[in-house]
Amino acid sequence: MTFQILWLQSGGCGGCTMSLLCAESPGLLSTLRGAGISFLWHPSLSEQSGDDVQALLDSVLAGKVALDALCVEGALLRGPEGTGRFHIMGGTGRPMLTWVQALARVARHVVAVGSCAAYGGITAASPNILDACGLHYDGRYPGGALGAEFRDHTGLPVINIAGCPTHPDWVTGTLALLARGQLGATDLDPLGRPRFYADTLVHHGCTRNEFYEYKASARHPSDLGCLMENMGCIGTQAHGDCNTRLWNGGGSCTRGGYACINCTAPEFEEPGHPFETTPKIAGIPVGLPTDMPKAWYVALSSLARAATPERLARNATEDHIVVPPSSRPLRR
Repeated sequence: MTFQILWLQSGGCGGCTMSLLCAESPGLLSTLRGAGISFLWHPSLSEQSGDDVQALLDSVLAGKVALDALCVEGALLRGPEGTGRFHIMGGTGRPMLTWVQALARVARHVVAVGSCAAYGGITAASPNILDACGLHYDGRYPGGALGAEFRDHTGLPVINIAGCPTHPDWVTGTLALLARGQLGATDLDPLGRPRFYADTLVHHGCTRNEFYEYKASARHPSDLGCLMENMGCIGTQAHGDCNTRLWNGGGSCTRGGYACINCTAPEFEEPGHPFETTPKIAGIPVGLPTDMPKAWYVALSSLARAATPERLARNATEDHIVVPPSSRPLRR
């Protein structure tokens, strides 16, 4: 049987759909077809509009059409004053908020695609005059549009495929697992993110790791060195396999010279300081690597700096390699 998805877009930029379209090896449609997944409707990919969509939604709510997964992209807009009327679903005269709440009650699974749908994301940034929130979370706190106690028909909470944007494999992989009945509560982390990508740190596989080991740090955006100490990178704390599951076969934020801003986490959009700046106290970064006590970091950093090879120290603050690795016979 076909696993049927209804995809709705709420308050956001549509970037997760744009990312999804970049799925490759195989492409999006081949991947979905191979997993037995089909769209009942997607606002950007489907031909139906207007009365046809209204009729489809009514049939789903009436139980005439099975809905295996309701996928929502973008934050839910609760304003003004809880009415949701800041976002009326085109042609229906009804707030997207109430459509999602009603459809979530009949869907077998509910999936938040992207950090906006999961936690509110960029759309919910201060002053949040739209009263935007995620499906199951309002920032870092359970609640959101569906309430803290929401569970789907199988007992799962909203599945939060967090990311800004999401990697296409995160979406297709999650949907394929759901279609095969292989995604359970233990496969989600404490924030509802699928563990197959969220149990990895962005730091893993970063091409700048040799610089990180010796605390040979970049000082300007174009430098080759580690971006943690001065440039605001928090890849050592951020959950995501971005540097081992690359975009378009070879890309990631840090490989492109941009600091990781932890976009898979709640409230990443308001770190309390400029994204490209590392806040410090007495010269020590406030955000230390996951699981590392402060005293250990200070001790290891001091030792690492003392042992930094000249090659790394010089290359770290250049935009190209000026000192190549030495070539000498290997010792066995």
